[in-house]
Amino acid sequence: MRTTSRLALTGIATAAALTLAACGGSGDAAGSGDGKTMKLALNQTEDHPSFIALEAFGEELSEATDGRWDIEVYPNATLGAQDETIQLVSDGSIDLSIVSAPQLENLNKDFVVFSLPTVFDSVDTQMSTINDMDVVGDVYASLEDSHKFTVVGGITQGARSFYTKDGAVTTPADMQGLKVRVQESPVFISMMEALGASPTPMAFGEVYTGLQSGVIDGAENNEVSYFTQKHFEVAPYFSYSRHLIGADFLIAGTPVLESMSEEDRAAFDEAWQNTWKYHTELWNEATEEAITEAEAGGATFTEVDAQAFADALSPLIDQFVTTDTQRALYDGIKGAAE
Repeated sequence: MRTTSRLALTGIATAAALTLAACGGSGDAAGSGDGKTMKLALNQTEDHPSFIALEAFGEELSEATDGRWDIEVYPNATLGAQDETIQLVSDGSIDLSIVSAPQLENLNKDFVVFSLPTVFDSVDTQMSTINDMDVVGDVYASLEDSHKFTVVGGITQGARSFYTKDGAVTTPADMQGLKVRVQESPVFISMMEALGASPTPMAFGEVYTGLQSGVIDGAENNEVSYFTQKHFEVAPYFSYSRHLIGADFLIAGTPVLESMSEEDRAAFDEAWQNTWKYHTELWNEATEEAITEAEAGGATFTEVDAQAFADALSPLIDQFVTTDTQRALYDGIKGAAE
């Protein structure tokens, strides 16, 4: 893997921006059409499916453009938290970043549709839909004028389910009164309230000790995070609610994309299509491995009454899909999945 120089850049996002500007940021290449090595911010580790797939993205792009365009992936949030890297892409200090859907909601409320429960019924459906420009093209281009970046496409965060300390949950009734960690998001808070649980916003890094100490009774996430963060040690009951399938998005500085020749932009788009497909394969493999390892560590995985959860959560669609553009996006996603 080409990581030698990537791990050298450290410090806060402001320092990163100054360093990158000194070595030639996006603004230097805009309109040149000559190509460059684009810098991509990622908050995952080098062994995560996202890093592996994005490394392959750069390699394929470089080969397809005879080295004119390449991608350097900076993992481990080296360039800052996701909200910081959004600003860095917007001002041209870096070229690309992977950010979650809730981050984009802060800039355009239409992105809330991608984070709602029951919108996607499987990872495969999600991935084919959020990379279909006929369905999502308008919302992906909606930040180009105001923030100078384009949403290129998405990769999956996998299906999220509940895990608890003191026994599996199989129906919403089992959630009554449980203190469940959530992200600080109106959707996630409303979701817990709809299930009768007590939403407890908490930083992801505090979940293990929160479960261990009894501050929370459970949390919700995908199997990969459940295993890699060792949450199975303190919450051994994983219940397959699959209530929500999360998404990350690749954003790119619009001036950089516009500086590409037609041929190079086509190569970029094709390489991205191959990247999200490769990432999905890696994600599925990592999920199976996580389940096996967590079971070996004492975790149990239980199926739930999926329809009961869907019925309890379905009112959130009307609660959060409130504009014509949001409704059109929601209907487009559901129609494409049929």
